[in-house]
Amino acid sequence: MDQNQRADMKLDARGLTCPLPLLKAKQALNGMDSGLVLEVICTDSGSVRDFQVFSEQSGHQLLRSKEDEGTYSYWLCKK
Repeated sequence: MDQNQRADMKLDARGLTCPLPLLKAKQALNGMDSGLVLEVICTDSGSVRDFQVFSEQSGHQLLRSKEDEGTYSYWLCKK
């Protein structure tokens, strides 16, 4: 993924704890067309593993994940 590429949709899940960031991401992806990119921002440290496993199981590609001072960002491409 190009570092300058913008997401087609952003989901702010900061302050939510497991499993809510992932559930909200699933809902958002369900409403998106194939090939579009969802950016999820959250503060739940457990989300790192959650989004990795979700990507492997769902087939949605995890393009990038990043942690910056307790804020986690994920870019998922809808399959």
